[in-house]
Parts: sequence; structure tokens; C-alpha cells
Amino acid sequence: MASRLRRLRQRFGIAAPKVAVRTHLSWYLRWLLLAILFAFCAALAAWMYDAGRRFAGLDRGQIERELAGARTQLAASGAELEALRASANVADSRLAIERAAQQKLAQQLRRLEQDNARLREELAIFEGMLSSNPPLAAAPIGILRFKVEPDGLPGEFRYRLLVRASAARKGKDFAGRLELAVNLTEDGRSAIIYLPDAAGASAPSFRLSFKHFQRMEGSFRVSPKAKVATVQVRIYEDGAGSAAATQSTTPG
Repeated sequence: MASRLRRLRQRFGIAAPKVAVRTHLSWYLRWLLLAILFAFCAALAAWMYDAGRRFAGLDRGQIERELAGARTQLAASGAELEALRASANVADSRLAIERAAQQKLAQQLRRLEQDNARLREELAIFEGMLSSNPPLAAAPIGILRFKVEPDGLPGEFRYRLLVRASAARKGKDFAGRLELAVNLTEDGRSAIIYLPDAAGASAPSFRLSFKHFQRMEGSFRVSPKAKVATVQVRIYEDGAGSAAATQSTTPG
């Protein structure tokens, strides 16, 4: 009996072991609480990330707005650049047109100057034909403005002259040729060169065919070491043995 009483005291008395009372939760409530905790942690992390970006100046919305503004400015700059290019092309076109017009005017001016010189020569011819100088007026064929000038390279010369018929021919056509006699010295020796030579006597550049007057122009070449003293031009009519007119000049 005493031993039984002792066991009861040990179980329910002061010396009895402590008993913990815990609240029992079902498994789905536990999962729900875990899900709520995870959602809260995720929201907190997102808020902290966004706050950190804003603190560092990395606001996505602001960046997108600045990017849109930069694109707008770029488009405006591109449009302005295209407008400037179009203006430059128009200016280049106008400049090209002005240059072409200037070149055309320069060509017209040169043509007018040439025509003016030709008219002056023709006037001189007619004045010579109406000259009061009896010997000149009586000569059937005359030579006017005979010139010989160096032509750039050593030994090269260019000549020009006018051959006119006087009123004594009564409008009769003249057909003939011209001949040049070049007097020169080389190495202390004098010589005369006749142009054209016998082989080129009928060359078109030396033929004459006119009623009132004809311009003649050409070039000849001698040794670069030779010094030309005088050049004489002779006009021959076809079928005549002697020259119808002669004239001499000094190159220069």
C-alpha cells in the first residue's frame, strides 16, 4: 500500500515530471503562414531594390523619359541637317549655274573681240583699197599687215597677213599661191630657206583663192640655233612667172 501511494505521489505530486501543453496547428495552416511570410519577404526585397535604384539615380521611368527626349532631339537635329544639306545643294547648283554663265559670257566676249579685230582688219583692207596713194591703189594685188612672231619654242615662228585685190581687177577672182623666203644666219653663215619647198608647192595652206581679200596664217620651223633676219612673202598668180606682190618684215 505504501509503495502504491509513493508511486502516485511521484506521478501526480510535486516531484512529478513537467508536462508541456502545445497548441496543435493543421498542416495547411502552416503552409499558408509560410506563403504569407515569403510574399512579405519578396515585397520587402523589391521595395528595397527600387529604393536603392532611386537612391543611386537609376529611376527607370526617368531614364526612359530622358531616352525619349534624346530621340526627339536626334530626330530634330537630323531634320535640321537635311535642311542644311538641301540648302547647300541649292547653293552649289546656283554657283555652278553662275560659273557656267560666266564661262559663257567670257566665250562670247572673246568671240566679240575676235569679230571686232576681224572687222578692224576688213576696214583697214577697204581703206587700203580706197587709199589715195596712187601706187598702192593701182597695184592689182596688195599685202597688208604682214607679221612674223616667235611661236614659243626656239626655232618656231608664226606668220599672218592679208592679201587684197584692188578695184583695178574689177571683181575678177584671184587664184594663186604664196611663198616665204626666210633669211637667216647659223654658225656665221647666211642662208635662205624657201617655204614651201618644191614638194609642197601645191599645199592647201599656201594656196590663195579670193575675189576681194583673204587672210593667211601659218607657221614654220628652222634650226633652234639659227637667227632669222628677215622674212619675205611673195604672192604668185597661177600661170604667172613673176610675183604679183612682195613684202618683207623682221620677226618680233
